[in-house]
Amino acid sequence: MPIIYHITRRTDWEAALATGAYTANSLDAEGFIHCSTAGQVIATANRIFKGKRGLVVLCVDTDRVKPEIFYENLEGGKDLFPHVYGALEIAAVTAVHDFLPRDDGSFELPQALRAE
Repeated sequence: MPIIYHITRRTDWEAALATGAYTANSLDAEGFIHCSTAGQVIATANRIFKGKRGLVVLCVDTDRVKPEIFYENLEGGKDLFPHVYGALEIAAVTAVHDFLPRDDGSFELPQALRAE
């Protein structure tokens, strides 16, 4: 059960619960949902979401994801990021953790994820 992670606004996740599937703006704009591996999630958070509040981290079980997942870097870097090419069914998300920035706006893994 490999886990990948997706950072989103709590309000977007709550809307997904009502519909049974999660979609991100990037799915419409780019054709996939951006995700991160465990080793990438903090760098991603600090690069894209620094100082933002109201976020959660979705823990996504790749064995439960029905759309294709490609590990790729479309920006020319070396790190390969998991991209989900379709909507995520709610059942693919095994846990949701509040993702709060520290006082300086940077992020660290929620305590529950540090144990994984």
